Amino acid sequence: MGTIARFNPLRAFADLRRFLASRGRHEIIFLFAALFISGGIVVGFAVASKVDKPYVAPDIIYVQSWRADRTDAEIIAQQKIDMEKKKIQDAKEAEFEAKKRAEFKRVGDQLRKWGI
Repeated sequence: MGTIARFNPLRAFADLRRFLASRGRHEIIFLFAALFISGGIVVGFAVASKVDKPYVAPDIIYVQSWRADRTDAEIIAQQKIDMEKKKIQDAKEAEFEAKKRAEFKRVGDQLRKWGI
């Protein structure tokens, strides 16, 4: 408690003024340059750390309810319908992967051309 009671902002400011007055001009310039650069880096990190998270709708998975008395023919027919849907989805995914692979290959070729 005794240390806090003796703290006086005016004395601290006067002490800082005396310290800076005893320094050379070039030291003061470099001091403020260092403070400005360090402050800029800290502010940059503070600004960059605030990333808004995009709203992502919850991924709801619906489960189909099947009758217990289905025949084998009904089951096979539904499996054929599901297989066609799966083939279409797999084809879309393969096309997307091929496009991404081509993009990465193009970038890789450019970097190789530059010697990186």
